[in-house]
Amino acid sequence: MAKPTGNRLRIIGGQWRSRLLPFPDVEGLRPTTDRVRETVFNWLQPYLPGAQVLDVFAGSGALGFEALSREAGFVNLLERSQKAAKQLQENAKTLNAKNCNVHMGDAIQILATLTTQFDVIFLDPPFGKGLLPQCIELIEQHNLIKTQGWVYIESEQELTDLNIPKHWRLHREKKAGQVKLRLFEVMNK
Repeated sequence: MAKPTGNRLRIIGGQWRSRLLPFPDVEGLRPTTDRVRETVFNWLQPYLPGAQVLDVFAGSGALGFEALSREAGFVNLLERSQKAAKQLQENAKTLNAKNCNVHMGDAIQILATLTTQFDVIFLDPPFGKGLLPQCIELIEQHNLIKTQGWVYIESEQELTDLNIPKHWRLHREKKAGQVKLRLFEVMNK
């Protein structure tokens, strides 16, 4: 499938399959394409039912709402843009997603204050901003991912030095156009 048109994204699986959700024009907002989401959620499907999920750069909500549609227990969406965060709240209300919280603010600052551990963390920041290494460091410092949890990283292909912790085992990796997808399983330290 192509990128969403008319600033709407389509949920591709689960209870809200084929639902269209609007998202605003915000600089750097780049919803994960249907094709990429299908791949990622095929990888994660066995681990999603009941999972506590953190979508660090929620943007359009493509990853977080897809996880909810596929039986995640609870999803926290972090979004810096007030416009995008407001739309995320409206979309959660439209879907009657009571197991979803939208936190508006800088993802780095929010990560530094979290104390909850998650089963799945999505890291899909705006490209070219150098945010991934700092996010990974904060996730480790604050012990935000459970052992045997999953960290999905979506980045530009040329980004290679992420300073991945030694106990994060690369489970799957794929290239899709200009994007590199990586799924890590967090092992015992």
